[in-house]
Amino acid sequence: MDLKGKKVLVTGAAGFIGSHLTEELIKKEAQVRVFVRYKSDGGIGNLEEFPEEILEKIEIIRGDLKNSDSVNRAVEGTEVIFHLGAMISIPYSYVDPRDFVETNVIGTLNVLKAAQKNKVKKIIITSTSETYGTAIYSPIDEQHHMQAQSPYSATKISADKLSESFFRTYNLPIIIIRPFNTYGPRQSRRAVIPTIIYQALNSDVINLGSLSPKRDFTFVKDIVEGFIKTAESENIIGETINICSDETASVKEIVKKVEKIMGEKLTILRDENKVRPETSEVFLLIGNNEKAKKLLGWEPKTSLEDGLKETIDYIKDNLNKYASERGNI
Repeated sequence: MDLKGKKVLVTGAAGFIGSHLTEELIKKEAQVRVFVRYKSDGGIGNLEEFPEEILEKIEIIRGDLKNSDSVNRAVEGTEVIFHLGAMISIPYSYVDPRDFVETNVIGTLNVLKAAQKNKVKKIIITSTSETYGTAIYSPIDEQHHMQAQSPYSATKISADKLSESFFRTYNLPIIIIRPFNTYGPRQSRRAVIPTIIYQALNSDVINLGSLSPKRDFTFVKDIVEGFIKTAESENIIGETINICSDETASVKEIVKKVEKIMGEKLTILRDENKVRPETSEVFLLIGNNEKAKKLLGWEPKTSLEDGLKETIDYIKDNLNKYASERGNI
């Protein structure tokens, strides 16, 4: 499917990945509509960084995924949906799991029902590597069983299975893509890499939780290319596809790489408030991306070092933005 001229909807467009995807869709000359959570101040998150000439090309619909009326309004007339909207903070899911159920599960149901009603041609559901839990074998392929090790992951598993059921029951044109740990410019301090970089830019002391968990870190531009290729590819309806780098690094190794790039000597202090419950922490996530290579012709292009350099440069240029995030979980 050529996206040029296609009417596409991006839910969660104000977020980290969603804003990068929206930007790329504009470059592809798609007719882009975005669905962002209503705020009384009119804020549109990361989309506010776009120049006016880009914003003029985007139709903005405000609402809430939990509200079926506003979701229907956003979906009406679209041909392709990129469903990224979700509550994503694992620590906050410990505090308010109901909010995650209502947004991630009921919100996805609303998107699916609206897509069914409006006969949307392709719906790309955004999953997460957290659905796998700690690896039983590595690298993790799409057949690895799911483990709900946090309320967040439980809701994403539920959303995936609900989407799968709409494909099997109603023949809704669903594809589930499962990004692993995405990082890059615009990501909030809620995530470990921006946390490390922001602290390193302000001090030589880094406060972190567990240092041993290993993650498959994939640069946001590569993830976005995975979304685009999923929309463009034919004969993949009903598939679930990992989007990942097929490499891994521990939290401690990320600190060392940041230290080397910045030319700084950093001291790491353990912050017990940032340590997840042991049975909830996912200690190893390495993805298998062979299916993405085969079905989408996709593979990562950005090395971890190059991605970290670009992320460091962005955070350095936006320190005030990151300073205002104090207290987020």
